[in-house]
Amino acid sequence: MARADAIGTVAAVNPSRWWKFHLSRWAGLMICLGVAAVIALLSLRLGSLSISTQNAIDAIFSYNPEVYEQTIVRELRVPRTLIALCVGGGLAVAGTVMQAVTRNPLADPSILGVSQGASLAVAIAITYFGMSNPNEYVWMSFVGALLASVLVFMVGTAGHGGTSPVKLALAGIVVSAMLGAWNSSILLMHEDTMDRIRFWLAGSVAGRDIETLWAVIPFLAVGTGACLLLGHQLNVMSMGDESARALGMNTTRVRVIASILVILITGAAVSVAGPIGFVGLATPHIVRSVVGPDNRWVLAYSLVVGAILLTAADVAGRLATRPAELQVGIVTALVGAPFLVILARRTRLAG
Repeated sequence: MARADAIGTVAAVNPSRWWKFHLSRWAGLMICLGVAAVIALLSLRLGSLSISTQNAIDAIFSYNPEVYEQTIVRELRVPRTLIALCVGGGLAVAGTVMQAVTRNPLADPSILGVSQGASLAVAIAITYFGMSNPNEYVWMSFVGALLASVLVFMVGTAGHGGTSPVKLALAGIVVSAMLGAWNSSILLMHEDTMDRIRFWLAGSVAGRDIETLWAVIPFLAVGTGACLLLGHQLNVMSMGDESARALGMNTTRVRVIASILVILITGAAVSVAGPIGFVGLATPHIVRSVVGPDNRWVLAYSLVVGAILLTAADVAGRLATRPAELQVGIVTALVGAPFLVILARRTRLAG
């Protein structure tokens, strides 16, 4: 926040420097969008079957169903690429908001119990309701995510003083552990359920059709778009609750609204792609190291960088064990775990 104040001071003294600063941020954002376009093209081209750039482009703009490569791109790779871009961007924005409202650098969207709630709901849907198609249990997943988040809020607001970042984080940990234990017990007692959802539980954007994305895109779009408008409020909250209240902000209301938006984003993302970790945790820190602490820019950059990271992880998973595939959730965990260790050991963040 001190750096953001310094920038404001510089703007008052030297307007030309202020414009250069913001132009550089816009230029960087445009570069990130270009990188995202390149990664998306690679996602259409690379896999167990390599496809030429021309066929990948033709599959979108001049589709010929008689060309096998174009059919692969159109029916399989376009949906998974769009899902990776949307889910990655959404999770990164949700992670940025959670770290801001909880003032916890190690927070990510799963802190509200969303992932475990969705996983338990899918296990129940398959075991007791006979659902086997992702299009069928995607809504059960979303409902489970919402109910788990409501439970976290009920636990986090109980007692004196109402909700707080620490109480919310502790409630999320407790509820996630409880739901995870229930989910594990169901999977252990019903091996057929485990066989059906093991790829979903690992986190995957493969095997989904475009209708699955269209079903949840309204929640992703509304939640992400609203979060992008919270940059100023998050900057004020980063000063601390007492300072924010002194400036006239209702911190409880902002925190509740932000958490609801995170639930919408994460619930939609988990329902379509399964629990994918580390994207929401790592992306905001990567972005802050480049653009600084101003949440208005961090949110915008995180949307694009998160999309790049998850799509690149999906492409890497296809190439690492070709012709087989490594699920994108496994790739993000392999890369994100060392990042989490380094982050946790940083003295500045610990202080």
